[in-house]
Amino acid sequence: MDLTTAAEAEVEPAGRERAEVTPVTGGTVDRLVDRGRLLLAHRWFWPVALLVGYGAQVLFRLSMVWNLDYPSVHADEDSYLVLARVIAGRPTTEMPVGVVIPGGYPLLISPALWIADRPVLAYHLVMGINALLNALVFLLAYVALRRLGLRRLLAYVFGAVTALLPPVVFYSQFVLSDAVLPTLVLAWLLCMHGWLSEGRTRRGYWYAVGTGATAVYTMATHDRGGVVVAVTGVVLLAALVLRWAPWRTSLAGLGALAVGYGANSVFQGWLERQFTVEPSKVGDLLWEGLLNTEILDRTLGRTAGQVWYFIVSTWGIGGLAVVVCLVAIFHRGFRRPDRIVGGVTVALLVGTALASAAALPDDNRIDNWVYARYVSFLVPAAFVIGVAVIARLRRRVVVYLLGAAVLLDVALAQYVISVAGGDLHSNAKKFVPWGMPDALFLATDWEQLNMMRSTMAAFAVVAAAVLLLLAGGRRVLWAVGVSLALFAVVATTTINQQITIPHSEEREYAGTGFTKLAGVKRGDNVVLAWDLDWGLRMAQSFEVYQGRTWWRDPSWQPVPDEATMVVTPLPKDGGSPESKWSNHPDNWYVKKVIKEHGWVVWRKR
Repeated sequence: MDLTTAAEAEVEPAGRERAEVTPVTGGTVDRLVDRGRLLLAHRWFWPVALLVGYGAQVLFRLSMVWNLDYPSVHADEDSYLVLARVIAGRPTTEMPVGVVIPGGYPLLISPALWIADRPVLAYHLVMGINALLNALVFLLAYVALRRLGLRRLLAYVFGAVTALLPPVVFYSQFVLSDAVLPTLVLAWLLCMHGWLSEGRTRRGYWYAVGTGATAVYTMATHDRGGVVVAVTGVVLLAALVLRWAPWRTSLAGLGALAVGYGANSVFQGWLERQFTVEPSKVGDLLWEGLLNTEILDRTLGRTAGQVWYFIVSTWGIGGLAVVVCLVAIFHRGFRRPDRIVGGVTVALLVGTALASAAALPDDNRIDNWVYARYVSFLVPAAFVIGVAVIARLRRRVVVYLLGAAVLLDVALAQYVISVAGGDLHSNAKKFVPWGMPDALFLATDWEQLNMMRSTMAAFAVVAAAVLLLLAGGRRVLWAVGVSLALFAVVATTTINQQITIPHSEEREYAGTGFTKLAGVKRGDNVVLAWDLDWGLRMAQSFEVYQGRTWWRDPSWQPVPDEATMVVTPLPKDGGSPESKWSNHPDNWYVKKVIKEHGWVVWRKR
C-alpha cells in the first residue's frame, strides 16, 4: 500500500492555511469565529504564539526545580559542575567520576558559575539555563511537525505535548547533559532532513553544515554522541557517492563535521590538562562489552530493555514511529529524505541502546536492564513522527501500525524478562526509582518494576487517542492533542513529586547539610578522607565552591599546604577522634566531632 498517497488523500497541504473570512451572517458565534479566523490569519500571530508557548514551557520547567538547591545525582551532576567551574575560571578540584568527561554541556552552563559567588545561586542559575535550552524542544517540534505536514494549530498543540513529555522534562531537573541532548538531536535530524530535501538551494548548504555541526556538538556533550557522529559520517559519505544530494552540499557537511571534530579535540585536550585524572575510557568499556561473548545475553537483554522503555516512555507513540520508520526504509512510496532519516532514527536508537548496554557496569541494579536515560534524547524526534502517523495516515493503516508496535514492545519485554529472570525483582537494595520513572508512573507502583503492566498502560494511552480519532475523525485531532498535553502535565508533575523531590531531599545532608554542620567557610580548601561517605565526597567537589577539595588518607598521604580543613571518619572501634590521624602535624587540631554522622573536622591552629 502506498502510505504516502494514503496520507495525502486526507491531509490539507501545509501551505494552504490562510484563513478565508466569510461574511458575518449574524449571531455572536459567527462573529467570534470570524474574529478568530482574522486573528489566526494575522502575520504576527504565530510568531507571538510561539514565543508565548516557549515562555510557558520555560516557566513550567522552573516550577519543577524551584526548591532544588544542590546536586543529588552523584557523581554525574557533580562532575559536570566541576568541569563548568574550571571553564568559568574558578579553581580546579577533584573530579568526582575519576575521568574527564566531554565538556560541551559544562561549556553551556559555565556562565552560571562565572556569575554566581555561592553554590546555591550557581545551581539555581544552571537550572534556569537548563530550562531555556530544554524548552527549545517545543519550537523544534513545531517545525518538525510542520515539515511532516501538520497544520499550524495542530503542530502547535502537539509540539507542546512533545516538550511536556516526562522523559524530556525529567532530566532537565538535574545538571545532566540529557537536559540539552533532546534539543540537539531533534535539531540534527531536522538539519539532515532539510539538507536531503532542499536540493541545490542555498538553504541546502546551511542544512548540511548544520547536520555536521550539531552531530559534533552532540558528541562534545556526551559519549553517546559518538554514535551520532558515526551515523552522520556514513550518511554524508553515502550521499556523496550515491548522489542523494548535490555533492557540494555533502562536502560542506563533511567539512563542518571535520572542523567541529578538530575543534572539540582541542577543547577537550585543554580540559583534560586542567586535571590530574585520565581521559574517559568509556570507549574501552564499550568494546570490551561488545566483544565479550560471555555476557552477550546480558548485553542484548539490556538493549531490548532500553528500546522497550523508550516505547513505553512515549506512551506507545514512539513505537508507531519505530514501526513506520522501518516500513519507510523498504517502502518506495516514501520520499528519499523520509526514508533516510527514518533509517537514521532507528539506527541511532538501536546503536545507542546497544552501546550503552555493553558499557554499563555489572552492578546488579534493576534499572540497568531497562535504563531510560541513554535513549531518551530521541524521544521528541520519535514522538513527532508518531504523531504524524496518527494525524496523516488512513485510520486503518494507523490501527495496523499500532498493532505492530504493541507486538514489538511486548516481545521486547518478554525477552528482557526471560534473560534477566529474578534479577528484576530479587535485589531490593538495587531498586533505583530514579532510573525508571516513566515505567513506575504508568504502572502506578513506585516500589517495583512491572514491565507488562507499564506496557499495557502506555498503549492504553495511545489506543485511547486512536479510538477518539476513529470516532470523531480528524476534526477532533486538536482535542486529542489537548488531552495528551494535560496527561503529560499530570505525568511530569507526579514524577516530580514522587521521584525528583524525594531523591533530592534524601541527599540534602551530603550537599548543603554538610557544609553547614562542618562549618565550611568561604575560600576553605578541604581534605576529605577516602573512607567518608561516597556521596558526601562527590557533592563537596562542588559545594566547596570558592576553594577546592582533595581526597586523601591523611594517615599516610601528605596533606597539601593549601588545605585549611581535614575531615576524617570517627573510629568504628570506639577510639578517640584523634586516632584516625594519630600522626597529624602539631598545627592541626580537632575542631568539631559530629557523632550523628560519624566524622571529625580538623583545623589548623
